[in-house]
Amino acid sequence: MLGTAMCRALQREGTAVLQLVRREPRQPRAGAGVTEVRWNPAAPGGGIDLTAIEGLDAVVHLSGANVASHRWTATYKSEITESRVGTTRALTEALIQLKTPPKVLAAASAVGFYGDRGDEILDENSLAGKGFFPELCQTWEAASQPAVQAGIRVVHLRFGMVIAREGGAVAKLTPLFRLGLGGRLGDGKQWVSWVSEADVVAAVLFAIRNDGISGPVNVVAPEPVTNAQFTREMAHAVHRPAVVPVPAFALRVALGDMADEALLASTRVVPPRLLASGFKFQHPRLTDALAAALQSSSG
Repeated sequence: MLGTAMCRALQREGTAVLQLVRREPRQPRAGAGVTEVRWNPAAPGGGIDLTAIEGLDAVVHLSGANVASHRWTATYKSEITESRVGTTRALTEALIQLKTPPKVLAAASAVGFYGDRGDEILDENSLAGKGFFPELCQTWEAASQPAVQAGIRVVHLRFGMVIAREGGAVAKLTPLFRLGLGGRLGDGKQWVSWVSEADVVAAVLFAIRNDGISGPVNVVAPEPVTNAQFTREMAHAVHRPAVVPVPAFALRVALGDMADEALLASTRVVPPRLLASGFKFQHPRLTDALAAALQSSSG
């Protein structure tokens, strides 16, 4: 989802894009500005033809299995981990072998780094939390350390929940809310750190083009909300009531560990590093982000 949005934004401004794909690469369309290169993350160095990626200005790594598409069995936890940590290691291994490596690697991470922290306000200096998500994010970010040692500027993009035009949480929730079946999760007091799709793309481009930014960057809007607030805003956006709360115990029965770590965890994250660097959010308020996403998805 984010990769597609990034490619569109770069194409609009005339920047050439090289996209790593697992399938057989398609022939580039005239004027499209996107060239595909095959890779195999399970192979040493990602199985990438190094000559094809020489001389890049920047690399943006967004790979990762959907954390909300399956119940968190031991097998799926392993898939979640490998899709993030394994791919980051493979890509980093390839980049450090280049004669002319990129100046910057911007690699996805998540606000799950901080874990369930109640009402605590969390910035990039906050310590990691405890649990599967925080441990995953620490290992995920550590996987790109060889790039740092090779002199590549590395940015860890700690994404919040993305309010996206196509896909993501809003796309999944909108049909339920339009049927009047939306409601808070658990007691609704848990904090949700969110960001609009437009601001994600702008923040990533800002980070890779700003030489003063490295290390962790919280890619979240400056105003996190509680789940109850999010529910009210979502219901208001689709002009329906939100009167069907989902009890915490029901989420735990249905989803297992994912309920506590992804849906009921309280993570109140703010973006001081972006703000101090001069980044301006297009959608600093959830009302505006939802309106933009719903307007786009409806036409």
